[in-house]
Amino acid sequence: MVRGSIRRAAISTFDGGPQGSGAVKATISRDDELRRSSAAESLEAAIRARADVLMALVLVALGVTIFYFSWTMPRLENRHVHPATIPGLVPILLSAALTLCGLLLLWRSTRIAAPGGWSGLGALLGTRAALRVGVILALAFLHTLVLVGWLPFWAAAMAFIFAFIVLFETWLAEEPPNFLSTIAWALGIAVVGGGGISFVFERIFLVRLP
Repeated sequence: MVRGSIRRAAISTFDGGPQGSGAVKATISRDDELRRSSAAESLEAAIRARADVLMALVLVALGVTIFYFSWTMPRLENRHVHPATIPGLVPILLSAALTLCGLLLLWRSTRIAAPGGWSGLGALLGTRAALRVGVILALAFLHTLVLVGWLPFWAAAMAFIFAFIVLFETWLAEEPPNFLSTIAWALGIAVVGGGGISFVFERIFLVRLP
């Protein structure tokens, strides 16, 4: 009788009993959750590895470029400048270190098996967060390479601050506030910020700005 009761309990647990069925479902659910979590972590690692490949290429290209321009700088031999004090020495050393770090990162990231890394990275580049990063980089390059030198520094700083606030508070915001109030707020901060930066550096620190 005892053996029969044990058998009936086992059958009830694994084949049809309400408590056993719930335990089995909970176990299966936990296993599925663990598998999904593991797959997500593997995909994240693959995306990071492929992102490291791109970053390594950028670092190597930047390091080589800086090294070239530093190497071709005037050595001032006619002024009998010691080789240890030539103008391009520090950029040469820094660019060499940057290139070496980029090569090491490239070697490490290419050795990592990353199935689905490129496709996942491509999908990630199409997200709103990636768009925000792209806008920041575009504004930074526009301010540094175009506005500074073409406009007075205070005007370039005001334009950068104004454009940054307007873009991120309206077009790139999840819930953008009133447009006119954003324009007024951005204009006020741009005037105070751009003018304040120019005043502090030129009048207090005595730094000549472009």
